[in-house]
Amino acid sequence: MQQHRYMGRGNTFIIYEEKMNKKQLSVATSALVLVMIAGCAKKPAPTPVAPPPPPPAPTASISANPSSLEKGGSTQLTWRTENANDVSIEGIGAVDSNGSKTVSPSESTSYRVVARGPGGSQDAVARVTVTEPPPPPSPAPSLSDEQWWAQNVQDVYFDYDSHNIRADAQQAVANTALALKSKPNLNFTVEGHCDSRGSTEYNIVLGDERARAVKDALVAAGVNASRIQTTSFGKEKPFCSEETEACWQQNRRGHFTLRR
Repeated sequence: MQQHRYMGRGNTFIIYEEKMNKKQLSVATSALVLVMIAGCAKKPAPTPVAPPPPPPAPTASISANPSSLEKGGSTQLTWRTENANDVSIEGIGAVDSNGSKTVSPSESTSYRVVARGPGGSQDAVARVTVTEPPPPPSPAPSLSDEQWWAQNVQDVYFDYDSHNIRADAQQAVANTALALKSKPNLNFTVEGHCDSRGSTEYNIVLGDERARAVKDALVAAGVNASRIQTTSFGKEKPFCSEETEACWQQNRRGHFTLRR
């Protein structure tokens, strides 16, 4: 028996020739060559499969309106998230993906919303500033009767040689009457004064008429007459000593003094 050895891509093929004629040997050889060629052919590369896209990252936002308030007040939190399946706010707990809530913090607070999902986590913060309310105003210091009197009681001025209350003095009389009615415990005197012109006797009479005119106006405005006394100083106690019209005008008055 005769053998024939053939080498092909790491394989050894041996054909044993036993009583084979040339034609049979040729057929066997051709078949072997076809087998070797088929074994040497490259297999096609597999088509690559694209990886799935990563899940989207969450988004989160939160706001407070108002962001500053006095202690005891309230504010509205509003939040919005996307791509999250677990949303919470520190100090509040789990919440819906989007929503709002009224809160009344007792001190300044940062509200942090945290959104978690397959794509990771995201957070946002809203700061609420809480201030102490201003202290109540201090009560106004109480005025002494004398201080109140100086602030609220107005003298009444007269024209030359007249005891009629002028039109421009009517408002002063009304204001003084209103103030005096709020202090019914205070008694007082209306003094009649004159400028330096004219005799002493004439001015005493004129001063008395002026004092009585003021009293009558106050009584007409609602002030109890029993609280009011009148007197006349004429020109004996001037408020201004210059011989000018401006000075004389200051001396023609009905003047109020608090009586104890």
